[in-house]
Amino acid sequence: MQTQPKIDFQGVEPSSDRQEKILRLIEKLEERYGRATACRVVVKGPGAHHRTGGLYEINLHLLLPDKREVAIERTPHLDERFQDFDFALNDAFKRARRRLQVQVRRMRG
Repeated sequence: MQTQPKIDFQGVEPSSDRQEKILRLIEKLEERYGRATACRVVVKGPGAHHRTGGLYEINLHLLLPDKREVAIERTPHLDERFQDFDFALNDAFKRARRRLQVQVRRMRG
């Protein structure tokens, strides 16, 4: 990666444990695809909304060569599994892997 990954925590205290988990997942993406030039991860803590309260939301933006981008922004609402930080984090990175696979295929022609 050309720049250091940026990790932002909103509505939740940043912890070194959570940052390390995120950095390990970013490293795995880089090992497998290695074409990302920049990465930004935003962790939104459980909110007080009556419909989606208690759910983590993980937004992930990867910049690729040729001005391509992979953006993971949607967290399924009303899914209680997203109350668990690890589940929400793994789900976001699984979706990122799938989208990266598609982008890499397109880039290779």
